[in-house]
Amino acid sequence: MREWFTGAGRRRRAARRLPEGPLRHYLETPPPGPSTPLGELPLLAVDVETTGLEPRRDRVLSVGSVPVDGDRIVLGGAESMLLRGAHAEDDDGVGQSATLHGITDDTVATGVGGDVFLDRILGALAGRVLVAHYSRIETDFLASLCFLHHGVRPTFVAVDTLELHRRVLGAGIDRGFAPESSPDRLRLWSARERYGLPRYRAHDALVDALACAELYLAQTAELHDRGVRTLRDLRTT
Repeated sequence: MREWFTGAGRRRRAARRLPEGPLRHYLETPPPGPSTPLGELPLLAVDVETTGLEPRRDRVLSVGSVPVDGDRIVLGGAESMLLRGAHAEDDDGVGQSATLHGITDDTVATGVGGDVFLDRILGALAGRVLVAHYSRIETDFLASLCFLHHGVRPTFVAVDTLELHRRVLGAGIDRGFAPESSPDRLRLWSARERYGLPRYRAHDALVDALACAELYLAQTAELHDRGVRTLRDLRTT
């Protein structure tokens, strides 16, 4: 009976309602356990570019993903996709968001359909932990897309480099987060400056995913000296 309420139990119940395919495979593939050492942890750095911040109103335009195996970024597995077609109920195209990411309606029209988009990103995520800077954006939009196309809103095991940066700026794993960090100080590019990482062109999904992967490795190297050794340690708030 206890399994009914666990994350693993919910994943299996959701998978049974689905036909064979990447979403079912993703749900049936166990994610890394909490005690997985960071040196053995498989992750997928993910960034989505969207028309806004609200999944019910806004739409996904592109996604970039880069695998991370332990302390190694796997550039050969990097991928970038554009998503063609409407996501939100009232879709007005790219709109003013194009001024940020440079993705136009004509560019989006060359992208893949929603099913192909989800099949590829979920296939890459199976058995891995999602890592992103303010990961709620990625997990909420991906869950919304899954619900739109499959009627299932999966949960994702995620590590958030924004939260790790708050911890780095604070006193470490035992004392919690920094109490007063300005929004600018917490941005991806500001967080990278702490480690002397290069500044790339922002708002390109693949570039941002790579930047997040590099930041994650720098953060975990620093947090290792503060006692962070496993996935459980990373997700302890």
